[in-house]
Amino acid sequence: MFKQLLTRFRRSFKYIKWFILAGIILIPVTGVTSMQLENHDGFCASCHTDPESEYVARTHGTTAVDLASFHTGEGVRCIDCHSGNGASGRIQAMALGAHDLLKFVSRQFPQPAPLTRAINDINCTKCHTDTSQGRDFNNHYHYFLPKWQQLSDNAGTCTECHQSHTTNGDVQIAFLNEQHTVPICQRCHNFNRGQG
Repeated sequence: MFKQLLTRFRRSFKYIKWFILAGIILIPVTGVTSMQLENHDGFCASCHTDPESEYVARTHGTTAVDLASFHTGEGVRCIDCHSGNGASGRIQAMALGAHDLLKFVSRQFPQPAPLTRAINDINCTKCHTDTSQGRDFNNHYHYFLPKWQQLSDNAGTCTECHQSHTTNGDVQIAFLNEQHTVPICQRCHNFNRGQG
């Protein structure tokens, strides 16, 4: 009886050993391949078909029509904004991408494909490090934003004001739409009641 169990274990172990070896090879190869593919905006839009394919199509124009197409003109890719800072941010983005890929392959993905994770300020400040440094009137919002965010859950975020994929922003003021942005300012400066 013991010899039979030992024989079965050895046979099973042989298969398990090949399975582990395949995993050791496939996981890094898949990760490296994914990292290369995600560097191409068209690859991202191939799964995120609607509205992401529209966003990517806008980047092929000669004139920037939104903040995202402006960034593309500066050499910024989808993954640069849609992943966090450093290796951990990239790994989190890859994990989310793998989750989305499984949904896509199993045909369990919704259309339009909603953004499932908000873009945090760190995604912006990893490139725009000097944004909160200037303390002049034109930059007072950015200067005080980190302090405001510590004091209140009602504080604004980068993407609340600087919406990447809307086409109704003013190019002269970093694609801001004043009708959308002023109410965010009013959360702190209550202009409607004469308090400021």
